[in-house]
Amino acid sequence: MENLRLCDSEYRFMCLVWELAPVHSKELVKAANEQLGWKKSTTYTVIKKLEQRGFLRNESTVVTAVVLKEECQAAETDYFMNRTFEGSLPKFVAAFLGNRKISDKEAKEIKAMIDSHKEGS
Repeated sequence: MENLRLCDSEYRFMCLVWELAPVHSKELVKAANEQLGWKKSTTYTVIKKLEQRGFLRNESTVVTAVVLKEECQAAETDYFMNRTFEGSLPKFVAAFLGNRKISDKEAKEIKAMIDSHKEGS
């Protein structure tokens, strides 16, 4: 999954692609300029780079995403969990909660998520 990781600027750009695709490259250049402050040359360089890495497709100047946003988010989450918490979900939850309290409703929602992801479910 590591090959699905993007640097911050690539991720922000891919968010534009996920939001707008299929999108003409000229429109993507305009959006990248307005939202990211990128120049035309930067946008075309990143399109080419991400196409070579298999994240998007640029056919007849129409750009589409090949990789789903959820796939990139999962790869980033796995990397973060392994690097920061040695892959331990309990360590992550403990750090995330800290001294913060959650409502009964939130606790029930989290428990339902956990139950649906248990091995053997």
